[in-house]
Amino acid sequence: MSLKAVLLDDKAIKRTLIRISHEIIERNKGIEDVVLVGIKRRGYPIAQRIAAYIEGIEGIKVDVGSVDITLYRDDLTIVDKEPKVKNLDLGVSIKNKKVILVDDVLYTCRTSRAAIDAIMDVDRPQCIQLAVLIDRGHKELPIRADYVGKNIPTSKNEVIKVMVEEIDQEDSVKIYDPEDK
Repeated sequence: MSLKAVLLDDKAIKRTLIRISHEIIERNKGIEDVVLVGIKRRGYPIAQRIAAYIEGIEGIKVDVGSVDITLYRDDLTIVDKEPKVKNLDLGVSIKNKKVILVDDVLYTCRTSRAAIDAIMDVDRPQCIQLAVLIDRGHKELPIRADYVGKNIPTSKNEVIKVMVEEIDQEDSVKIYDPEDK
């Protein structure tokens, strides 16, 4: 793959997540009963950052949990005859809470749907909202994000790579062209 462009650098990601934090506070009229749940892998550190920005703005800590949706994916082949759910503990209570599901990229919406299924298997939240850093289009399901960092129209061949300091030792969003044929 060849790098086509750097779409967001570390400063742009920070500004974007601060804006999303303000939007979450505004839409929910504060943060009462708000819980953030990051989709593993990169959605979780993004959720933690949003929680830190919200705490800086409101002076109140927001609970952050995570969801691993691997076993809920309908587009993955099953490796074991009987897959076992390792852990349905999100790390936070979601009963009657406003759950903000956080992910890095919204593409086909299959990951978001799987995360919603996993959350609903745990308990019944008041509502589920979706926050994403990047919405690249090409949805296959009728799901839309409530909070979008940046809309980036892409071709299906292009690759969007979100990198976060906590996992990748840098913050950036890059777009790549597929290898030449």
